[in-house]
Amino acid sequence: MTIGGVLVDNDRGLIGTSDGDVALHAVADAILGAAALGDLGTHFSSADEKWHGADSADLLARVVEMAREAGLLVDSVDVTVVSETVRIGPHREAIRHRLAQIVAAPIDRISVKATSTDGMGFIGRDEGIAAVAAVVLN
Repeated sequence: MTIGGVLVDNDRGLIGTSDGDVALHAVADAILGAAALGDLGTHFSSADEKWHGADSADLLARVVEMAREAGLLVDSVDVTVVSETVRIGPHREAIRHRLAQIVAAPIDRISVKATSTDGMGFIGRDEGIAAVAAVVLN
């Protein structure tokens, strides 16, 4: 399983149209929203076969370019991964570095956090994972 462009679990993976990197998808959607450019589904429809198996880092890089074309740069990123068992802590710095590289922002403007649902819902049953992100564009 890849989170934030970094392999965090060799034994499990996520099912999605692309490679399913929830952190990169959350950041991409946050950028699109902050730039009023729609959402991931608008630009990378799951109905379009060309996005099946796509690298989420490539999708995020395309979104950063869309924002740039709209006159906006990524100033900072805050992403929270919600999972019952996937541990982000050991990978936090690698994820921060990878995100900084993809969005072209300084590492000190990239925050990566994790939380759990304490056993509640499908995430608490370890049936899935989620991520939420906030970005500042300038």
